[in-house]
Amino acid sequence: MSSNFALSRSLRRTGSFPSARTVRIVILGQAAVGKTALAVRFITKRFIGEYDPTLETIYRHEVTIGGDAVIFEILDTAGQEEDALMVEEKIKWGDGFIIVYSVTDRCSFDEVMRLCFLVNHIHTAGGRRSCAEPPPMLIVANKKDLEFDRMVSTEDGESLSRGLKLPLHEVSVRDGWEETAGVFHALYADVIQQMDSSPPSFRRRAVSRLMDKIPRIHSNSALASTGRSFSFSSFRDLLPD
Repeated sequence: MSSNFALSRSLRRTGSFPSARTVRIVILGQAAVGKTALAVRFITKRFIGEYDPTLETIYRHEVTIGGDAVIFEILDTAGQEEDALMVEEKIKWGDGFIIVYSVTDRCSFDEVMRLCFLVNHIHTAGGRRSCAEPPPMLIVANKKDLEFDRMVSTEDGESLSRGLKLPLHEVSVRDGWEETAGVFHALYADVIQQMDSSPPSFRRRAVSRLMDKIPRIHSNSALASTGRSFSFSSFRDLLPD
């Protein structure tokens, strides 16, 4: 895929809301299932179809939900095989997890169970969350608009959802912002509920030099609907000044 894409000018450094709660979301799934499109759609309300699949980014997005100021830190993972230590660091870093598959790709669907097991194993085995309660997770089945290319039925997704006891959202990131926003809002509610019912030691933030190396992009949700977009020839053009 080309790394040239149009992205809203909203991806710029801004000030933070006072007294805002920060929630860390990790998006997992195989390459080309729409992880980056999901994150950027939520942040900018725009759909962009092509991305460089090797890029990995943390988006920082400030919104108001139910009258509460919230800062989302969204880790968009590359979806490729990588060092096991780095995978573990990313999972320890997150408060909540979105596991994405494409309804047009059976292999990506088959990967969901392994990723859910991995998240549960790392969080319950130790580290910041030495807690028996699994971290908040939900499953996203993307590309439901590509009905003629579908390889995973809605019934298959619902069966997996029941088996894993996790919520399922079947969406088209291409066709609708509301569905995409609903995914993040639902996970936010689960994360906050778990945070508020957990001891302070459970809520302590993980510190990782490996995570600090991942580029961060700051956004301003107030500018996301201006309709202004720009073409970038390189990912570095998106980095904050």
